Amino acid sequence: MKRPAVFGWFLPTLPVLAALLCLSVARADARLGDPTLDPIFTAFVEGRGTARAEALDALAATGRDDTRALLEGILDGTLMSRKDGGDVLRVEKRGREVELFHPLTGQRLGIERKRAMKRLKLDNRLRARLRELIAGLGLQSPDPVERRAAFEALLDRPASIEPAALAALVRNEPLPTLRRLVERVQARQRIEDADPAIRLSGIAALRDDLSPASRRALADVAANDADDAVRESARLASVGQARTLRLYGQAETLFFGLSLGSVLVLAAIGLAITFGVMGVINMAHGELIMIGAYCTWGMQQLLPNALGTSLALSVPVAFVVTGLVGIAIERGIIRHLYGRPLETLLATFGVSLILQQTVRTLVSPQNVPVANPAFMSGTVEIGGVLELTLNRLWILAFCLVVFALLLQLLKRTRFGLELRAVSQNRPMARAMGVRSARVDSLTFGLGAGVAGIAGVALSQLTNVGPNLGQSYIVDSFMVVVFGGVGNLWGTLVAGMTLGVANKIMEPWAGAILAKILVLVFIIAFIQKRPRGLFPQRGRAAES
Repeated sequence: MKRPAVFGWFLPTLPVLAALLCLSVARADARLGDPTLDPIFTAFVEGRGTARAEALDALAATGRDDTRALLEGILDGTLMSRKDGGDVLRVEKRGREVELFHPLTGQRLGIERKRAMKRLKLDNRLRARLRELIAGLGLQSPDPVERRAAFEALLDRPASIEPAALAALVRNEPLPTLRRLVERVQARQRIEDADPAIRLSGIAALRDDLSPASRRALADVAANDADDAVRESARLASVGQARTLRLYGQAETLFFGLSLGSVLVLAAIGLAITFGVMGVINMAHGELIMIGAYCTWGMQQLLPNALGTSLALSVPVAFVVTGLVGIAIERGIIRHLYGRPLETLLATFGVSLILQQTVRTLVSPQNVPVANPAFMSGTVEIGGVLELTLNRLWILAFCLVVFALLLQLLKRTRFGLELRAVSQNRPMARAMGVRSARVDSLTFGLGAGVAGIAGVALSQLTNVGPNLGQSYIVDSFMVVVFGGVGNLWGTLVAGMTLGVANKIMEPWAGAILAKILVLVFIIAFIQKRPRGLFPQRGRAAES
């Protein structure tokens, strides 16, 4: 029997119809298990065009505590739906699998293959809308960090919020720093107003705001505003901002110069003690600094979960360890070479090589990691443009504390009195009963211990490795010679002066040429004042 002609076109379409039927069965409501949210997610997943954006607005308007997390999950793709059903779940990727969680309760629901899940579709318009909604929810967040992020996002689009709502945020913000941030948004909004008087008030409010966005906004007003008075006001404000920026730049240069100077003082102050009292050119001084840095690394290996405690304990540990190494060097080698400076120099250079190789053999020839504790991480921001790193601030303060303690030790203790007596007139000190050999040994140990403390500080700034000390030995000698051999005040002034001078010259001369110029200056200075800024009296001056 001949089949009707309709089957000729109907039979080939059966697979397509069956697939469409399966798809229609698979399409189901997007379910989160909440009667309020399920229709919203269904409209977002199944809707088209403006209906999806309206669904996102409806989700943001629910006022739930977890609304922001849901919006962020849609944006970052951690909210996904099953391909064979409408369940929307939070996922965490595990290679080719994903771990499933309930999006509202956080309950773990098991493991699923990644290909069984699909992302919620987004286009650029919806992504932009999501970011706006998330920022808007952040404006009312109880978390100050989230509010700050939302306020900062408003700086780039101040017109996205109503002036009345912005004024309410200013009134209701409890934290002064965040209130000032909202006031900056308010000022940015005013300079875009149609009324010239309001634009002038916005310019006046932004005059002291040095953030890049505000500077660009004022420059744009100064160049393009239709009102002459507004343009002139914006121009004057921009000139004032440029002047303030230059001052902050000079302050930043001064800070980095003092920071470098504090490092030089810490590295050189131990050398100033031994060189001034004993007249010994200790080429192993840099390796004593290195040992102190490795003591910090060792303490962090013993206390890996207490970085602050390990750093505090590293200071006495490094002082004792490097002090004992210094006493051993003095008693084993230097004591037999007094009066022979060239041989002392060669011997201590050999000691430096031995110490470097010992560290390479016992620890590693590579650099070792030394972490900064939390209180030394981050920056202090001043004026929105000047950032001072906390680790350098702490080391600057640490340098001054070490200097003050050493000064008190030399001025107010019997050991300090004997040390000064030996440095000024050794024969007379011996005649008065001072055991100069014991003073020499303790002095070398003290200088070595201070070098170890310097190593603890340097471990928070630079890489810790066998060659750490070589970077500072030449600079240490320059500071000692420039300041005056054996004079602590001279070492402090010389170190800070050279550090600031180096940083002032670096922007226009470069780091290498700046060091060369500093060296040339010291050579010329020593030609005029061979005994340095603060000359030492007594034996050191006569020899």
